Amino acid sequence: MAMRSETIYALSSGFGKAGVAVVRISGNETRACLTRLCGALPEPRMATLAALRHPETGDVIDKGLILYFPGPRSFSGEDMAELHVHGGRAVLDGLFRVLAGFAGCVAAEPGEFTRRAFENGKLDLTAAEGVADLVDAETEAQRHQALKQMDGALTKVYENWRARLIAAGAHVEATIDFSDEDLPEDLVAGAATALQSLINEIDAHLDDDRRGERLRDGFTIAILGEPNAGKSSLLNQLARRDAAIVSEHAGTTRDVIEVHLDLHGYPAVLADTAGVRDGQDAIEMEGVRRSLERARDADFKLVVVDGTDWPELDAPVRGLIDDRSLIVFNKCDLDCPPPPERASGRPVIPVSSLTGDGLGRLLAVLEAEIRERYKPGENPAITRARHREALVACRAALERAIGGLRQVTAVELVAEDLRLAARELGRITGRVDVEDLLDVVFRDFCIGK
Repeated sequence: MAMRSETIYALSSGFGKAGVAVVRISGNETRACLTRLCGALPEPRMATLAALRHPETGDVIDKGLILYFPGPRSFSGEDMAELHVHGGRAVLDGLFRVLAGFAGCVAAEPGEFTRRAFENGKLDLTAAEGVADLVDAETEAQRHQALKQMDGALTKVYENWRARLIAAGAHVEATIDFSDEDLPEDLVAGAATALQSLINEIDAHLDDDRRGERLRDGFTIAILGEPNAGKSSLLNQLARRDAAIVSEHAGTTRDVIEVHLDLHGYPAVLADTAGVRDGQDAIEMEGVRRSLERARDADFKLVVVDGTDWPELDAPVRGLIDDRSLIVFNKCDLDCPPPPERASGRPVIPVSSLTGDGLGRLLAVLEAEIRERYKPGENPAITRARHREALVACRAALERAIGGLRQVTAVELVAEDLRLAARELGRITGRVDVEDLLDVVFRDFCIGK
């Protein structure tokens, strides 16, 4: 168990006035802190109502529920306590002043409780990242993904691969260490088969259209089309607020405007873009360039067309329609020809961004498209770029190892490649050589977690 000399404390519930606030304490001085605050050490893992007093004056700071968790059976693996007090600013300020005056007690850094849990073997790095994602989750789908990761879904996959890789490496090492012994003839061939099976599984894991990362960060949806097709009005209707300036003058939108939506549990970042046409000036041309760039990078596109101009579409707009898009037939409240159900192989959804007619169907179709494309698979999804980078490096080492197994004289190099591959998997979960990663993993945690 890693031991820290300092005892840390922090507010673990939200900032601001509240009925109840939770203050966490973790470290060797936890017992001393509780004894001085409460007059006696509470029964472990039993909620105890107690008055919290200033240790020198005896003044009552507050009355609250105290929970004491002796290490190592605690979240951090150390002695821990939770003080459930009233959430007023004066109460918390008074409590923190007292804690700061105790010897060996310091305010916690962001993510320090979870970092100590990792260092004490209570969590691996992927589970710790799941904790952070759960705190940040804003939709149901994000919550489900974070819970699975926090409970070890990714850990099980990577540790299984690592164990199989080590076993294959042991067979290869045996041909080096016991070359004079009568070893089975198929030992190397069996290792090659096992390594190829691992590569196939890693390939399937990597070939996930980045659905885990998209779910964590939010799916990007670009609203595209000609000037004055009603893109900004559509954005405002979907956002249910005036997020974008709406004007009858073409080219009002020059930059990309974003709003965040919850599409039936799936997070989405909706972006209004400049109208696509041959630019009239340098600023508008830059807006069009950004629109086309956003169209290229978006997970999905809403191509808005002016229903009064149907079926006339400029070539640049037609070029935006592909299998990642829906065609939004806008201004259906005006005198428009009836739209077809599909065009260019994609659904056509009639709406009025002025009255809101048709928006319910548009959202339903959009939600269905996203759910079908990014629905959870049987295996947990990759959620971090660092996981993907390590898996790519692991795969490359395995490819080199299989190539080396075909050359008897290169067995020593094969063994080294297998050690490198195992090391890359270990870096994902935090089993090996991750000191340089810890600041990166924990820097975005909130204080108190």
